[in-house]
Amino acid sequence: MSDNSPSLIRQIDLPPVWLAGFVAIAWAQSRWLPSPPGGTGTLWAGNGLVVIGLALMVVALAQMVTSRTTFVPRQRPSRLLTSGAFGISRNPIYLGDTLVLIGLILRWDAFLTLLLVPVFVLMIQKRFILGEEARNRAEFGAAFDDYAARVRRWL
Repeated sequence: MSDNSPSLIRQIDLPPVWLAGFVAIAWAQSRWLPSPPGGTGTLWAGNGLVVIGLALMVVALAQMVTSRTTFVPRQRPSRLLTSGAFGISRNPIYLGDTLVLIGLILRWDAFLTLLLVPVFVLMIQKRFILGEEARNRAEFGAAFDDYAARVRRWL
């Protein structure tokens, strides 16, 4: 008997899971290999980035839900969103994830973990964004190409 359901690994291979993993590394670094305190400036900057990142994610998610297109990676989109949060970035939720990660790193004074931010960005791009762009290009053709020429992948 064959099981057509996705494997557990495929089911948990989602951006929030990866974000949680990188956040856990930052938290662990702040506890077990602390950096010198950054002071109130890094606390406020960190808090600000977390708030901006979460707000960007909520706005983008609301746009996707109200437009009745998927927000689940690897699923076929039904609409190409090009305004609002998607007018700022082609990937506002992933940008929000990154801002939250940087914000928590700053808030926790886990400065060594800043070295992992480019790793997170490249991993998200390779595992999710490139495939999503290919699906968008296949589904929306020239409209996606025009959008991609106007709006950057990240910011």
